[in-house]
Amino acid sequence: MTGYFHVLTAIDIFVLSFMCILTKLSESLNKKQKRGFFLAFVLIAGISVLEVVTLAVNDTPSELRWLNIVSNYLGFGLSPAVSLCLVYVLDKQTALRRGFKAAVCCEIAYLIFLALSIPYGLIFSVSADNVYARGRYFYIYVIVYFAAILYLSASTIITGREFQNRSRALIYPLMLFLTAETVIQIALPDLHVTWLCVTLLSVLYFTYCSEMWNQLDALTGLLNQNSYLNRTAEMSRSGGLLIVFDVDNFKQVNDCYGHLQGDACLAAIAACLKKAYARCGYCYRIGGDEFCVLLKNTAKEAACAEEFLRQLEKKRRELTFLPTVSCGSAPLSGEDVVAVKDQADRAMYHHKKARKEQAAAIVPE
Repeated sequence: MTGYFHVLTAIDIFVLSFMCILTKLSESLNKKQKRGFFLAFVLIAGISVLEVVTLAVNDTPSELRWLNIVSNYLGFGLSPAVSLCLVYVLDKQTALRRGFKAAVCCEIAYLIFLALSIPYGLIFSVSADNVYARGRYFYIYVIVYFAAILYLSASTIITGREFQNRSRALIYPLMLFLTAETVIQIALPDLHVTWLCVTLLSVLYFTYCSEMWNQLDALTGLLNQNSYLNRTAEMSRSGGLLIVFDVDNFKQVNDCYGHLQGDACLAAIAACLKKAYARCGYCYRIGGDEFCVLLKNTAKEAACAEEFLRQLEKKRRELTFLPTVSCGSAPLSGEDVVAVKDQADRAMYHHKKARKEQAAAIVPE
């Protein structure tokens, strides 16, 4: 059994080393995301090695008792940190959110508590004869470990909803698998498959996050053009509404305020679109200053449009030069998507022309 466990650990280390190299060479991850994944993979590898060490030195001469204690302390102490590293990669912003800071503080407090509990054998004990045993309060470690998993699950679901990720429900079977495996490991401590399963799930999680980010437009956080093309092919059969948006006089914003402020305008408009339409459909940036929404429920169009205008007015208090936005829509009723897009564009340009004529008709006093 020990030899079999060593083989599993060797496979584990190989896979994690490969993932570290893949993370370093990735062109789609930013520095923050690379750092988070790299730390997670290194932690998993380190804890896997620590488990080998504890098995190797357990029930050996007492001179190695200190190594048994340190290995178990680091293994139990750092296990919840793996989930925190994966939460760290979720937010594409560089600033740490308040909730994540609180979670890090909880992890530090847990490490301090675990260190102070060693002389009393609360979580685990190593006898004078260098024999490991679970402590009477071992369940505290289990609670902290599962709390970290729940935090990761909740953060992933929230982020997936924010990024309009259609596959966000896949996080449930991943975490259910990890939970079931952990329960089995607790019931059968000699099995030693926990960190091999965690490695497998970390690789799947890397794939899950990469797929989620590959669907996004880097500037606005909306779904990108490739996602739009794939989704319209589906909705043209199931029905829905295509709404296109075009920023009025956007070139003037770039010319007068610069491209950085122009990008800020696009990001602000995208945020307004998401707040108004994301609950009822999917929001995309499909060109420079061109956006669109695939609305699943056509009856919600008027209410969403009203909310979008309200969000724009609210955002204009921060960006006073935020331009207006023209829109047009067409139903997705099984016909060619290009024809539907053309129909929506014509409606949008009619709206834009009417807006200009209305502005020209207003004579200043």
